[in-house]
Amino acid sequence: MDTRTLRLFLSLADTLHFGRSSEACHVSPSTLSRAIKQLEDSLGVELFLRDNRSVQLTPEGMRFAQYAREALQQWEQVRHSLLESASELQGEISVYCSVTASYSFLYSLLSRFRQLYPRVEIKLHTGDPEHAIARVQSGREEISIAARPAHLPAGVAFRPIDRTPLLFIAPASEPSDTLGNEAQWSRQPMILPESGISRDRVNQWFSRRHIQPRIYAQVAGNEAIVSMVSLGFGIGVVPQIVLDNSPLADRVRVLPVSPALEPYEIGLFALERKLRSPLIRAFWSLLDNGSVTD
Repeated sequence: MDTRTLRLFLSLADTLHFGRSSEACHVSPSTLSRAIKQLEDSLGVELFLRDNRSVQLTPEGMRFAQYAREALQQWEQVRHSLLESASELQGEISVYCSVTASYSFLYSLLSRFRQLYPRVEIKLHTGDPEHAIARVQSGREEISIAARPAHLPAGVAFRPIDRTPLLFIAPASEPSDTLGNEAQWSRQPMILPESGISRDRVNQWFSRRHIQPRIYAQVAGNEAIVSMVSLGFGIGVVPQIVLDNSPLADRVRVLPVSPALEPYEIGLFALERKLRSPLIRAFWSLLDNGSVTD
């Protein structure tokens, strides 16, 4: 069964950008445009409103996107049920995680998985971990690796891999005095994440201590925070796993802060209904023997 056109359509429906979708799907923009036009011709309706500046789904496009997601999910369930009866698992799984997670956790997982299921292809995508759950919910990925939020969305399963502390870091060249009172903290330039779990926990930490932080910069990406701190721009907050794998780790120091920030719980995310797939269940079971960092 050829599901390529539906996948191209859903990619464009998610990004609303021909360039990004063609790159993600490894096709040329003209090939993507032609596939969408052929799909619209076969349906007899416009699925997208497009001009030189923007791409938008039409009401018919929104309805068709729902159908396309359900059709692909049903196809995957049928395909996986057939594979389950075969002597050896085969097929493909899409996985999403940050660059740090790809070599901190995913390397060990993929090494095991490759040995057990050599005929299964892994499609790996890396990016901002704050998008990990949304990509699983939208169906763009089958498994993602990220930190567990305070409230897990309905229908999303989580399996822990490891825990990592969330640390305040400062330039290594600055004096090592502990920041104790509100006045000392309020004077320090802070380099904080733009959003996400770590930003929520930092905000709560300052709020409980009745501190109004002096925010110097709000940054997307933990690696960029380490870089800015190492250059002396201020104090930052990053997970220890990022610091341990950073080439700039010797240019920053960890501040002995009390109370400590709540640590991250890192793990796998997948849609609960997709755990019925033998392929995804096989990947999920890699954690049966404990943490991959043991």
